[in-house]
Amino acid sequence: MRVPCESLKLRLNSCPRCVDASLEMQTTSPQNASRKRLRIGCVVIALFLCIGLVRFAFVYDYFAVPRRNDPWSVKIEDWQSREKHGTSLVRNVDSPSVSEPGSVAVVDSAAREGELRAKYLAFRLAQKRIFARDTADWIQTIAAQHYIDDGPVDHWATLDETLRRNGDDCDGLELLVYRALRDAGFADTEVFRAIVYREKDNQHHMVTLWFEDPRDPWVIDPTGAMTPHMLRMSQISGWIPIKIFGEDLEFTVRPTAMVSSATSAASSASAR
Repeated sequence: MRVPCESLKLRLNSCPRCVDASLEMQTTSPQNASRKRLRIGCVVIALFLCIGLVRFAFVYDYFAVPRRNDPWSVKIEDWQSREKHGTSLVRNVDSPSVSEPGSVAVVDSAAREGELRAKYLAFRLAQKRIFARDTADWIQTIAAQHYIDDGPVDHWATLDETLRRNGDDCDGLELLVYRALRDAGFADTEVFRAIVYREKDNQHHMVTLWFEDPRDPWVIDPTGAMTPHMLRMSQISGWIPIKIFGEDLEFTVRPTAMVSSATSAASSASAR
C-alpha cells in the first residue's frame, strides 16, 4: 500500500523518535562535515610544510672523464699551460705538510690497525681542517681589499699575474687558495679548482674544492658569493659544480642521484 508523501511527512513529524533523529542529523551532520574539512586542511598544510622544509640536493660524480668536445677543456688547458711555465714567487717556498696521508677514509682505516696510528692521523686531519678554515677566512678578507673585475673579457690569471696585478676577480683570488693548500702539502688528487654556476641567473664562479670526502667535498669560496663559510657541497643550495681541475688534471662533474637535505646533512655530520 502506497502512502502519500504529505501523509508520510505528517506521520514523521508526529513521531517523537523521528523528530529527535531528524534534529540530531541536522545538528551533527554539519559539524561532522566541518571537522572533516578541518582534518583535510590540516593534512594539506602539513604536506606543504614538509615540502618547504625538506630540500633536495644532488649527489655528484666529480671525476667523470671530459667529453672530447668539452668547451671548458680549451680554457682549462690554456691556463694549465701558462701556470706550468709561469714563474711563481711562492711556488718553491718550503712549508710544513699537513696533508699526508690525510683523509677520512685513511683515518678510519688506521683506526682498525692500531690506536696510536689512528690518533696520529686524526690529529693531522684536524690540522688540515684548521688550515683550510683559516685559509677560507683569510681569502675573503683579502678579496674585500684586492678584488679587481676582469671587465668584458674573462681572463684566468696565473698566480704570478695575480700577484703582480695586486689582485684579480674570483678565479685569480681562488688560485691563491688552491696554491696555498697545495704548497702546504695537500695532494693534487684532493684539492681542485672548480667551476660552479648558479641556476637562477646562470652566474659562473670559481671556488676551491677539498675532497677530504670524495663524495662530498669542502667548498672554499674566495669572495663569499657562494658561501661565507667553509661548508660541504651538500650543504649549499642553488649552485651546481660542472668542472674540477688542477695543473695536470681535469674532470667533468655529473649528477648521479638526488637525496633529501636531511640525508645529506646526516652523511656530512658523520664525516666531520
